[in-house]
Amino acid sequence: MRRNPRAGARKSGGFRLEVFTDDELREIHLATLEVLSETGVFVEDDEALQIFADAGADIDRERRVACLPAHLVEDAIRSAPPKVVMYGRDPAHDVVLEDGRVGFTNFGEGIQVVDPYTGELHESLKQDVADCTRIIDALPEIDVVERPLGAHDVPPDTAALHNAEAIFSNTTKHATIGPLSGFCARKMIDMAAAIVGGHDQLRKRPIVSFLTCPVSPLKLVADACRIIIEGVRAGVPVNVLSMAMAGGSSPVNLAGTLVSHNAEVLAGITLAQLTVKGAPVIYGSSTTAMDLRFASASVGSPECAMIGAGVACLARFYLLPSWVAGA
Repeated sequence: MRRNPRAGARKSGGFRLEVFTDDELREIHLATLEVLSETGVFVEDDEALQIFADAGADIDRERRVACLPAHLVEDAIRSAPPKVVMYGRDPAHDVVLEDGRVGFTNFGEGIQVVDPYTGELHESLKQDVADCTRIIDALPEIDVVERPLGAHDVPPDTAALHNAEAIFSNTTKHATIGPLSGFCARKMIDMAAAIVGGHDQLRKRPIVSFLTCPVSPLKLVADACRIIIEGVRAGVPVNVLSMAMAGGSSPVNLAGTLVSHNAEVLAGITLAQLTVKGAPVIYGSSTTAMDLRFASASVGSPECAMIGAGVACLARFYLLPSWVAGA
């Protein structure tokens, strides 16, 4: 098991970026609780809506909106573990996510590839997913494999399973994959269990974690709900990752976007903890600003870095492991 260096550990000194004071983080937190309790979050899945209702949330069945009391959200934050181990097929590649430790993964999901032999640009295929995974597996600087590409030569409804097969077969590191649906999540759990020797062994050493995204603003769509529920019931860590765009699907200012982002992630984490208390979860972000020229996400922009730094501060404020996109 590897514990990466702590960022900014107070030994002889270290670099750290504190974009908010504790008081400012508390204000963002309080604003988030107000949004979740007064505005609420749209919940598309019936079982998820019932889970919130059984826990005491105020449910508008007609609009499918759950207003989450502050105590419900704060209890979920407290019950989520502050450390998540990303287990590899080879224990030498186990990586610990906990306060202040920094690790790296590849970006995903790419949709095109430059052929290394012909130089031609083409849609990524399942073999490209496998080939790219083997490269990532060989790079010691990358701790965890995120699905690098999407297989476009397979049926779209089961593409996630083809991606998983290509990744599982070509790495001994931990893999994090977006299942895209509850059906694919269940099948992916079965695949991982077959690799490690059964569902009980997978619960002890989950070699895969799930990534799922709320839809901004403030929506837990059915697939996200199912992935969260299926994942935590199987003992698989779930990364709840918002992809809000400041100026598009969230407020244009940094603090406002972080409130909206925070509400979406905490709603997903609350669903996870209400389903299985103490389930391993990760506070995720691919939130950035909208490029006003093209109405697209400006990944790699200064705003993305600023939001990412703010998200990392929020995750540390909550004592939760974080996963932040960059470029």
